[in-house]
Amino acid sequence: MAANRGQQNGIQLLLAAEQEAQRIVNAAREAKMARLRQAKEEAEKEIVAFRAQMEAGFQSKVAESSGDSGANVKRLERETEAKIEHLRTEATRISQDVVQMLLKHVTTVKN
Repeated sequence: MAANRGQQNGIQLLLAAEQEAQRIVNAAREAKMARLRQAKEEAEKEIVAFRAQMEAGFQSKVAESSGDSGANVKRLERETEAKIEHLRTEATRISQDVVQMLLKHVTTVKN
């Protein structure tokens, strides 16, 4: 009988240990799921913040390129005037060489 009682106590201990192990596994599983939910929420917050930042940058670019057409026109006029002035300067600089080259070709007789 003592042996039977010892086996029964051993079985009870094994059942208790199995239940404790199952409780530990369930707690770990729940903690893992909670951490995954938290990570997902954090990622969604980061996505929202990044999207808002990109949208603000895009809106800024759109407003910059089309918002104030008067400023764009003035900027384009300044750029155009600068390019025209550059062309005039270059034309003045090389005009004497062009005249000399034309005179040389006009006055040279070829057989």
